[in-house]
Amino acid sequence: MRGKLTEQLPEDGTAEELFRQIQAEKQALIKAGKIKKEKPLPEILTQDQPFAIPQNWKWVRLGTLLRVISGISYEKSDVSTNGLRILRGGNIQNMGITLDHSDVFLPFGYKDEDKIVCKGDVIIVASTGSETAIGRAGYADKDYESTMIGAFLRICRPIAPAISMYIRAIFMSNYYLQHIRHESKGTNINNVKEKYITHFVVPLPPLAEQHRIVARIEQAFSALDTIDALQAKYADNLAVLKSKLIDSAIQGKLTEQLPEDGSAEELYRQIQTEKQALIKAGKIKKEKPLPEITADEIPFEIPANWKWARLGNLMLDVSTGPFGSMLHESDYCEGGVPLVNPMHIQNGAIHPSDKMRVSASTLERLSQYRLSEGMIVVARRGDLGRCARVGKTEDGWLCGTGCFFLNPSRHVFGPFITLVISSPFARSVFRGTAIGTTMANLNHNLLKGLAFPLPPLAEQKRIVAKLEGLLQATGDTRRRKPTP
Repeated sequence: MRGKLTEQLPEDGTAEELFRQIQAEKQALIKAGKIKKEKPLPEILTQDQPFAIPQNWKWVRLGTLLRVISGISYEKSDVSTNGLRILRGGNIQNMGITLDHSDVFLPFGYKDEDKIVCKGDVIIVASTGSETAIGRAGYADKDYESTMIGAFLRICRPIAPAISMYIRAIFMSNYYLQHIRHESKGTNINNVKEKYITHFVVPLPPLAEQHRIVARIEQAFSALDTIDALQAKYADNLAVLKSKLIDSAIQGKLTEQLPEDGSAEELYRQIQTEKQALIKAGKIKKEKPLPEITADEIPFEIPANWKWARLGNLMLDVSTGPFGSMLHESDYCEGGVPLVNPMHIQNGAIHPSDKMRVSASTLERLSQYRLSEGMIVVARRGDLGRCARVGKTEDGWLCGTGCFFLNPSRHVFGPFITLVISSPFARSVFRGTAIGTTMANLNHNLLKGLAFPLPPLAEQKRIVAKLEGLLQATGDTRRRKPTP
């Protein structure tokens, strides 16, 4: 509603141009006798504009974009079990229209073509004793033949069908609900007068941007539907819920894909350019190319602007900790530098042991295994997929014999890398091909060769933020879908 979900493109034109087109269409309908001419609506003053909107948008009265059609009154004695279906307040739920076996029917003599519910109509509850139900809206996603509205409802019918989905978005917004509930408040009964709708000041974007806004809202609600479904299904098993949320996150189901993010293909090329520059400068070694990802390695679909890539191709280096023979009992000391082994990686964090610390001379001798902030340590044995990022506190610590340490490109988001490595998907890959008899051991080539679902960088960050918020709230599985 404020133009913050989408970018404004010069090629869209202006809302002023669209507004003139809608008014021309309205005049054509009046001339053809299809709708009545109405009194001009009040001019919009500066003080009527509640927030700033983009320059190519326009503030308008909602009545200039739609007509308000009142419902039909009828005699109770005419109620039947067939004929014209009459919608009432209970039929308007969750921005949709629900038909029920208890619906009222009237003889066809009551038929009024203007009150038949058509595709693109928004039906609102216009009279009720409930403060939360007043103004509740439902969108007609199809023509409802032989279906009209009762006296306590209103049809809001867009003048131009092309803007109907944006009109729907207006009626979904908190901006609308706050306005209509404030205006309609009564002592016992709340009533929506026609002017509460027609005089309502709303922002109008160009048509092309309306379509982008609607698509963005649909994407966001699709992600929320996925979250709601998972929470409802696994509410009693938080461990399973967490796994399902992580899997959904790395499949792009919890976030929307934004055109301004660019593509993962562009990001991948930036990573390869960075690696080539470092190889040329002698800072990292050139390695054998990793094989192309085959179709049978791809376990799930990802969004169109993502890319499947080998994990090793996203890292500047993937190294193994020192051999066990390189560390001796004499290398350990109290108060020394912590050594990081698999046992020290717990719940995505590094927890050092007071007993496993090495002397300064040992650290210098094994300096090639020192960890730096931003690196990722991955367990080579035991619970495969266990990993953690190296922070400021762990900077300069020593990687142990049971871990890998990965140095990610600066073009990827470290927390997202750890999210994928520790995901149920990656763990299943590691378990399926890991070597070892009594204890599973992760192979260096297997780790580098992991088929990795790569989103654009901005979306990597959104995914991590979204998931962190959800995982903090996994104890509260009753969520309410926000309005845009």
